[in-house]
Amino acid sequence: MDRPVVHIIGAGLAGLSAAVRLAESSASIVLHEATRQAGGRCRSFFDETINATIDNGNHLLLSGNRSALAYLDAIGARDELTGPGRCEIAFADMATNERWTIRVNEGPLPWWLLVEGRRTPGVRLLDYLGALRLLWAPKGAKLSQVISCSDRLYERLWRPFFLAALNTEPKDGSAALAAATLRETLAKGGRACHPLVAANGLSRAFVDPALRLLQKRGAQARFERRLRGVEFSGDRATSLEFEHDAIALGERDLVVVATPAHIAAGLVPDLVTPQQTSAIVNGHFNIAPPAGTPPILGVVNGMVEWIFAYPDRISTTISGADRFIDAPREKLAADLWRDIAALTNLPDTLPSWRIIKEKRATFLATPEEAARRPPTATRWRNLLLAGDYVNTGLPATIEGAIRSGEAAAALALERMEQQ
Repeated sequence: MDRPVVHIIGAGLAGLSAAVRLAESSASIVLHEATRQAGGRCRSFFDETINATIDNGNHLLLSGNRSALAYLDAIGARDELTGPGRCEIAFADMATNERWTIRVNEGPLPWWLLVEGRRTPGVRLLDYLGALRLLWAPKGAKLSQVISCSDRLYERLWRPFFLAALNTEPKDGSAALAAATLRETLAKGGRACHPLVAANGLSRAFVDPALRLLQKRGAQARFERRLRGVEFSGDRATSLEFEHDAIALGERDLVVVATPAHIAAGLVPDLVTPQQTSAIVNGHFNIAPPAGTPPILGVVNGMVEWIFAYPDRISTTISGADRFIDAPREKLAADLWRDIAALTNLPDTLPSWRIIKEKRATFLATPEEAARRPPTATRWRNLLLAGDYVNTGLPATIEGAIRSGEAAAALALERMEQQ
């Protein structure tokens, strides 16, 4: 009997994680990617303007991101992530010029809150207890309906934390998604909150090792293969229609659609997906950070929200950045650099730079849009979904994307066993 073929449409992290898991099985794996490179929003490229290899978006992982770390273990790339080995995150308030560092103890009992120098300044110990309500947030609630979104703790900790996770103004965001983030990180203690970055680039950590592993296991990766449509009959997908050819699906073949939501909605009839999206703006500056610059700096009351200090450059991120999408890149670079220079004591002279705008970076993580997230399974028995917009229970993060690929692979394996 011929081996079943699993066609994975899209080579972002969702598609790659599904392929890596399925490559362990007896199935033949074929990865189809519309562009010339894998990785989707999680990839690196050499930029001649600043003469450096940069990521198309800055991504911060935490040691509690179990699926992302398991994926890196599977492809042999865990050592590509670097971090301090403890939960230690620096912050600066541009309105007051205050600086502080959150230092969370490793265990789940939060005794760090008892030490004034380890927690957010100007915040009472009792204020933190309000976050416990979030762990039992009702489905469909906004964050502002569960915790205070107007006090100092919110402005100095919860807003930066949840804005980075949700890519949506937190007070309007889904309390359930915020709770899921909290439950898997801070609620578990510092051992789940060690900050981790891919210092040598996202592609070197998440993409290139996966492609090498897939090739070694006999999987095929086909690039510049844009899927134009899917033919259906009864309860099955029967054919994949690409730009220049078509593939008939055998009775035992499966398809994992691991594209962005708007593309999946155009391929799968009647598919309900989140409709509203949220942007991210990233800035990269070709200048080495001064000695002593924190590797990651959260910024309060500034235009820039997070600063990442790499050995040869400084990068920044603005989440929920729809208001900046139409702004001229030259102005964005100058405004961002003004904040960076003030925070790092670097000269005001703007170094060479690159601004990257991701207009549809993630789905808008409001309760209404979160309710539109589809499950992994579809009404066609051989067609499954993967992507950070699929209902993983997590926001649209690297962790969520990889977990969606794992879920699609697990369901594909289950259905192959039933054949």
